[in-house]
Amino acid sequence: MYNKIMVPLDGSELAECVLPHLEAFIKGFHTRDVNLVRVVEPDIPYHGDYPIDPIVLAKRESEMESIAKDYLDNIVNRLKYEGTELHAEVIVGRVMESLADYAMNNDIDLFIIATHGYSGVTRWVRGSVADKILRSANVPVLMVRAPGTKGEI
Repeated sequence: MYNKIMVPLDGSELAECVLPHLEAFIKGFHTRDVNLVRVVEPDIPYHGDYPIDPIVLAKRESEMESIAKDYLDNIVNRLKYEGTELHAEVIVGRVMESLADYAMNNDIDLFIIATHGYSGVTRWVRGSVADKILRSANVPVLMVRAPGTKGEI
């Protein structure tokens, strides 16, 4: 049923609260593939009215990708499930669009994502990746409220 699960992580402990739920799905559904994904947003090429040197931009982006890859590799090395392949994927792009495209292009059966529990003005200003995924995904989405957060999903 859930052969390919996607778990977007943002590098925070808060986002990692989904990992026990992931384990339950893997064991319960004998999931074959899990894709741990982190999106690195490209740097803005301008600082005010002044362009940033493209070489500096490329170096920053490369460093961010490397940090993201190391983070995901550490998670993969901590998690070992017999019969399940864990993949660490770093995507460069806008978060929502990148996650949606990745899910569609990789035949994802289920999203498991943490929600920070923003509500009110904070949610309106910052937006909610989890909420956007819930509203736009063509597959089931399990949203896990991170411990210590409050508010509405």
